[in-house]
Amino acid sequence: MIETYSVPLSTLVKEFHLDVAYASTDFSSIRITVEDVARPGLQLAGYFDHYEPMRLQVMGNVEMSYVSKFAPIDRTTVFDRLFSYKFPALLIARGIPPHKEMLEMAKKHNITILQTKEATSAIVSTIITYLRDALAPRITRHGVFVEVYGEGILLMGDSGIGKSEAAVELLKRGHRLISDDAVEIRRVATNSLVGTAPELIRNYIELRGIGIINVAKLYGMGAVKLENAINLVVNIVPWNSQEAYDRLGLEDQFTEILGVKVPMYTIPITPGRNLAVILEAAAMNNRQKKMGYNAAMEFTEQINRHFDEAMGK
Repeated sequence: MIETYSVPLSTLVKEFHLDVAYASTDFSSIRITVEDVARPGLQLAGYFDHYEPMRLQVMGNVEMSYVSKFAPIDRTTVFDRLFSYKFPALLIARGIPPHKEMLEMAKKHNITILQTKEATSAIVSTIITYLRDALAPRITRHGVFVEVYGEGILLMGDSGIGKSEAAVELLKRGHRLISDDAVEIRRVATNSLVGTAPELIRNYIELRGIGIINVAKLYGMGAVKLENAINLVVNIVPWNSQEAYDRLGLEDQFTEILGVKVPMYTIPITPGRNLAVILEAAAMNNRQKKMGYNAAMEFTEQINRHFDEAMGK
């Protein structure tokens, strides 16, 4: 199930050290629900078609200098109409003080006015980046998430199949754990997923027969990582002699998470098979594919050339 999130306006104020010029009566309950930020340039000129009042509004030097040229009565009219749309808050950049008429209309319509000394473009870009991450669509999946040679590998499979044991073997080989048992996945861009551990279980791993261990304390802080991009999904399944498993890897397999296609391998296991070594090979092979090299294609072409030459003779 995809969860939706919001960010309290008060959290945004603390995160970016914003000054509150006027706090609305509902300031503590205001929440930001969209990642986009708007600069109301056309709206100050009276054009409100396609206006999105759910966005945080930001005014910089251009907008403030524009309304400064208005007569006080016209400025009152402009802000009266703008604030009637009840957006979350108005942020003024570059430390520019709000106009008297702006504060009057803010009080009339109960709109919060914020200030920052940051440049307009800088504060807009950082707030959008922050909101994009905080409001990203997310789900929680059962699995183990590890970083192997820089590649984020999400291990999936039935409970008890050996995902956590494989993760411990990878830790011994110098790789890092991100999450065990549950992985929180966020779509931070149209084609990018990031996985992290729920805070409650972060840095812990469960080994049947031993119990819970703290990876950071047992293996050191270098053995854990807060989050990582999900580059590969590995589905671990019990070996079934009736199944036909891919032996060449010519056809790329994918799985879809939150609308994003992620490369996937299905790895059958039997007792004695070193899963950690296989996962290392899978990570390096995935990196090679992203860099444009495909061993399976090269091998097939080499075989085809061999038979062509043999038939030519």
